[in-house]
Amino acid sequence: MALGKLDGVSPSLSMDRELLSYRGAKPLFALTALLTTLQGLCLILQAIFLGRMISGLFSGKQIASVSSDLLLFFIVMVCRYFMVFLIKRACYKFADRTSVELRRAFLKKLFIIGPQSAKREGTGALVSLALEGVLQARRYLELFIPKMVANGIIPVLILIYVFWTDRMSGLILLITMPVLIIFMILLGLAAQKKMDDRWASYRVLSNHFIDSLRGLSTLYYLGISKLHMRTINRVSDKYRSMTMGTLRLAFLSSFALDFFTMLSIAFVAVALGIRLVDGHILLEPALTVLILAPEYFLPVRELGQDYHATLDGKEATKQLKDYTNLPTDLENMSEADHQKSLRWTKHALLKMHDVTFQYTDAEKTTLREINMNLRGLEKVGIIGASGAGKSTLIDLIGGFISASSGTVQLNDQNFAFSTQRWREQVTYIPQHPYLFSATIRDNIAFYKPDATDQQIAQAVQAAGLNGLIDHLPEGMDEQIGSGGRQLSGGQEQRVALARAFLCDRPILLLDEPTAHLDIETEYELKQPMLQLFENKLVIFATHRLHWMEQMDRIVVLHNGKIAESGTQDELIRKKGAYFDMVCAQLEGLL
Repeated sequence: MALGKLDGVSPSLSMDRELLSYRGAKPLFALTALLTTLQGLCLILQAIFLGRMISGLFSGKQIASVSSDLLLFFIVMVCRYFMVFLIKRACYKFADRTSVELRRAFLKKLFIIGPQSAKREGTGALVSLALEGVLQARRYLELFIPKMVANGIIPVLILIYVFWTDRMSGLILLITMPVLIIFMILLGLAAQKKMDDRWASYRVLSNHFIDSLRGLSTLYYLGISKLHMRTINRVSDKYRSMTMGTLRLAFLSSFALDFFTMLSIAFVAVALGIRLVDGHILLEPALTVLILAPEYFLPVRELGQDYHATLDGKEATKQLKDYTNLPTDLENMSEADHQKSLRWTKHALLKMHDVTFQYTDAEKTTLREINMNLRGLEKVGIIGASGAGKSTLIDLIGGFISASSGTVQLNDQNFAFSTQRWREQVTYIPQHPYLFSATIRDNIAFYKPDATDQQIAQAVQAAGLNGLIDHLPEGMDEQIGSGGRQLSGGQEQRVALARAFLCDRPILLLDEPTAHLDIETEYELKQPMLQLFENKLVIFATHRLHWMEQMDRIVVLHNGKIAESGTQDELIRKKGAYFDMVCAQLEGLL
């Protein structure tokens, strides 16, 4: 992953220019530029009034005679910091709103792309990006805009005034500024490699942490928890070393910036002092220039110091923006195509022609030349050996992944499974349903949070959850999921069934929902599941063939291709792959 650097310093200049594409960015830049200009004028007036007061007192004037300058100095100082307050307030509001929009767009795209992104990027990295990354992006947006505008305006205003007041001091300031800029270029190049390595290490550490939490009990039972602990220690130590290296670079760069700016100010002070002694310049303009010299370098110093503080935020902003810009089938469809995507009914027809899918890091194509039609409210069984592509086909139809090639049509119109209209019609029941850390009521109503108590009770009745809920101390308000009451595999599937009954969507996808259950529990669930199948398009991926008796059509997958398709009687008479699977299972029972 490429890390952004300072604007004008690195190839990530395009990232900084992308700030203008955010909503409200251009008006904010204009407002910040106006307020910064006023701030710069106030700063110059402050120096003028302060120089006039000091030179007057030095020449023997009474304090009362310079009181007007003192009053004007404080008025201008209040105005200056009022401008600073307005700039910070405007930038904070923009950064807060933009970071919220980035998180919303990121999560929306994450749900569109589906779980394959979590497999590719790692759950820990995505969670860190959604939580810490958004906060870092907000800090970057809050600091970066005023610093960059101040660097473009305040030094120019001060340089113009100093040239008008004392040309030699202006030349010194003009010559020394490129030294700082060159140093910041070198700083950016050095920070690039440091931050690239640190960000990559942070992603690995995040994924290790999430995986460790998930598998902690398994690692303990297997007796390899200490071995995994050493892995975590190694990754953590690597991240610690990289962080310390970045901090060393930050402290060194801050010291060098302060050194160069103090040296430049010293040149100005020495030149002013010599000419003041020789009588070539008066005390008042000399004091004014000397007061303005530190303010001339201050924006550059602050930008250099905040550069390290905003590196993480800049990288997080880039990652969030790049992720939300990932192309999907949903973005490739026109508005007319959206309107033509009809709701699934008993007359609907979906055609897949030569659909192929291959994972980015896989050498072998998972699905090859899938030609398959789905009609109305039929029940389709997907069977095959492990690794045949059953789950991948379910993920594809569910919109979790996008086909590498091929076409999909719904009612003779080009169509994409990743469209929101399609997903709103699909209920997905995996092998291990996810239970949120919430009450049973909230878990059942996840897809329909506005459901009434009566509707939830009907779903509970249909899924056969009454017996469980009646024996729980809190009933429907019992906490389950992480940190709550643990449910058995069959009970978890009943919760998933209750969700499906409640949302009542016309398309039902099932991916090995009973593979981890014993046969007695499976047969207990079979009746409510068959009730759920009514008046729906059902696509059931399994390796347990007794379900095929309830299927209208069976699709047999072998090595990612459809080996054969038809009704159970047709496939039995054909004596092909399905017949061999039936014989193999029967032999296991004999």
